[in-house]
Amino acid sequence: MSGFFDVAVIVGVCAIVLVRQARPRRVATDARRWWLLPAVLVALAVRQPGLIDAGHRAASVGLLAGGVLAGLATGAAWAWTTRIWSDESGALWARGGKATAAIWLGGVALRVALYGLGALAGVHQGGAATMMTVAAVLLARSGVLAHRAQGFRPAYGVPAGG
Repeated sequence: MSGFFDVAVIVGVCAIVLVRQARPRRVATDARRWWLLPAVLVALAVRQPGLIDAGHRAASVGLLAGGVLAGLATGAAWAWTTRIWSDESGALWARGGKATAAIWLGGVALRVALYGLGALAGVHQGGAATMMTVAAVLLARSGVLAHRAQGFRPAYGVPAGG
C-alpha cells in the first residue's frame, strides 16, 4: 500500500470517530462487533512491509510497543471520560466532552513524541505503526465503553432487593 493510502485511512478513521464523539449517539445494544474496526486496521498494518525497521529492530519494536501501550491507555481514558446515559425509552446514548477531546489531543501528542524519538534514533516508522496505535486506541475505547454500557442494562427477572 502507498503512503498516501495509509494517511487517507488514518485520517478517515480519525475523522469518523471524532465526528461521532462530538454528537450524542445511540450506543448499540448488540456489542459483539466493537472490535471489528480495530481488527481491520491491524490487518492492514500487518500486511504492509516495514512495520518493523530491519536496521533498528529492537528500537523499532520498542517504539511500536510503546505506541500500542500509549494507544491502549489513551483509548481507555477516552472511554472513561465519555458520558453514557439512558433516555426515557431505556435506549443508551454516549457523548464525549471537553475531557474526551483533551484525552484525544494528549494521545496524538504521545504518538508525535514517539515518532520524534524514533526519528532521533534513526528508526523508520511508517503509517503501519500509526495504524497499529489507532487500532489500539479504538480497541480500548470500544471495549471499555461496551463494558461500561453493560452496567446500564436492566436485570430482567431479578427480584428487587434480592
